[in-house]
Amino acid sequence: MDAQGVGICGIGVVSGYGWGREPLWDGLLSGTPAATVVPGLGLDPGAAVWAARVPDGGDPQDGQTRFARAMRASAREAIRDAGDRGWRPGRRVGLLHAVVLGEVDLWRDFYTTRGGELPVREYLALMPSTPMSTFMQEFGFHGPAMNVSAMCASGNAGLITAKSWLDAGLVDDVVFVATDLSLTPENVSHFVRLGVAITDAEPLDACRPFQQGSRGFIMGEASVSFVLSRRADRPYAMTLGGAMSHDAYHATSIDPGLAHVTACFQDALANAGVPASAVRYLNAHGPGTAQCDLAEATVLDRMFPADTEVYSVKPLTGHCQGAASAVEVAVTALGYDRGLVPAPPTVAPGHPRLLDGPSPITGGITVKSSLGMGGHNSVIVLAPPA
Repeated sequence: MDAQGVGICGIGVVSGYGWGREPLWDGLLSGTPAATVVPGLGLDPGAAVWAARVPDGGDPQDGQTRFARAMRASAREAIRDAGDRGWRPGRRVGLLHAVVLGEVDLWRDFYTTRGGELPVREYLALMPSTPMSTFMQEFGFHGPAMNVSAMCASGNAGLITAKSWLDAGLVDDVVFVATDLSLTPENVSHFVRLGVAITDAEPLDACRPFQQGSRGFIMGEASVSFVLSRRADRPYAMTLGGAMSHDAYHATSIDPGLAHVTACFQDALANAGVPASAVRYLNAHGPGTAQCDLAEATVLDRMFPADTEVYSVKPLTGHCQGAASAVEVAVTALGYDRGLVPAPPTVAPGHPRLLDGPSPITGGITVKSSLGMGGHNSVIVLAPPA
């Protein structure tokens, strides 16, 4: 195992299953998708769609919106959790926030209802720096703070950035948060028009990664936080390394030659110092779309040994956009801690290496891939703690 591995020492989650990491874990083990029929998310007035939307909740003192409250709630939970597992903040705690579309409800209201008129205090809530600033103030952290954005690959991008900060000695610890609560009628309808989001069918009927009959993904929301450190007693998992690349091919499609996707997997393993033969699980991007599922299945078959198994939790959590890979990393980390991979049930014939429902972990390395819109490729390498 790479001596430079970074521990995932605390986890906090707000998801379509509710506020907290335990509702996420219990929901995954139940095999019941987080998505429900949500009224008002269709473009037609009052129209309902299937979506894994974060329910109302959180502390009203954290902000007007679910976005602000979810960001702070997941970060607090991760920090409390890390403290319970032996972590104590160092002098330089950095903050990374993965955001693709932030505060969409406030921006929508700003333009469509308020006509650009807001009190200064409310206007500042629109700025991506504000939740970071108030968070740093709450905990008295003084390390670097910045946003990262790489579409659906943003979670992996944040983890790779956090590890690079730690490797370079810029920080002692990092709190990494990925937040995406962007489900509005306008955003949902455009993903439907792109041909990737399904809103008119039950999740397990619509989203079947690596199985016959998959039509795409159900849209979801989440805020997920990690405390990352080399100074904790009982980490959930170790981040050994990773890599990112870009296809430079198309605004939405994957280069069918897969050269850059494949190279990203290879570079991640090299960065982590792990051979492909050691990989036990592929926690796939797995959105249920034809091109992404084919790409990852092809890499699985070409690169990894016959006992490497694959799964995607998007049928259960929904595709949480900018927070998607962070949700999925949390699943792997919790799974190592609890001895299970909480894979969804299979519902149709599919890839022979696809896990069917919650499965005992037999040890070994997990590779987590995320393929973001526009050609963002990302892969990180995770391991159980020593």
